[in-house]
Amino acid sequence: MKGAVAILGAGTQGRRLAYMWSSRGRPVKLIDKKPDALEAALVEIDKFRTSDGKETAHKGGVISIFGLDELDVALEGAWLAVENVPESMKLKRSVVQQLDGLSHIDTIIASNSSSFTIQQIIDGPELKHPNRCVSLHSYWPPETAAIEIMGTNITKPDIIPRLMKQCREHGFNPFHVKKSSSGYIYNRIWAAIKRESLYVAAEGVASPEEIDCIYKDVLKTPKGPFEQMDVVGLDVVKDIEENYAQNRGGLPKEPRDLLARMIQDGKLGVKTGEGFYKY
Repeated sequence: MKGAVAILGAGTQGRRLAYMWSSRGRPVKLIDKKPDALEAALVEIDKFRTSDGKETAHKGGVISIFGLDELDVALEGAWLAVENVPESMKLKRSVVQQLDGLSHIDTIIASNSSSFTIQQIIDGPELKHPNRCVSLHSYWPPETAAIEIMGTNITKPDIIPRLMKQCREHGFNPFHVKKSSSGYIYNRIWAAIKRESLYVAAEGVASPEEIDCIYKDVLKTPKGPFEQMDVVGLDVVKDIEENYAQNRGGLPKEPRDLLARMIQDGKLGVKTGEGFYKY
């Protein structure tokens, strides 16, 4: 199958997805409003190709970069367009509406939202072709290759099988989320762990370091919840928690309050050099 993958957002997820979707030699079009983010993305993708790519026989598809003002050009010839903008419903709805208005009718439009379902996103804006919109949620490729695919009750029947096949061929481990689910499969499980970890710390029962230590000791995992949250970014974690709180009654506010204090102090995790840990 010919055609490019257009990726909107050249941040942590966007650059990793660009690496994955170019692995079989097909072109990728990477779009961002910040030129420095695009240049940084190319540098990081090249690092992936010289490390992970040697083991996976990465075929190095051409990655072209575009500014946001060139979105219409970037979408030309794309069979798939994936948005990776920050976790804001207003922003995601606006972006999906843009993609729907500018792309070819056969282009699949995907959201990489961590917590909003595609149904929630398309319920807002007026779209020409909402039956081609899906959720395509990745984690930390290439190290974590899981990717969750979720449609709606109006999704074209050929789209999910096509994405399952293409994701598998490009090094992902795809999972079909068969019903609309805020948080998909894994994030619903992870949300409970993350929220209770924050709650335990907020109550002063144990420190983040102690919680991580016992978590790793019992489950034999390399990272604890606070280490993982630092990698994701505490601002992103808080946005996701706010969405859960709006959609599910009775969730405690203490975990979100703790995150808000960290963010107010400029401690967002790895990307700012300090979160629950210093980097």
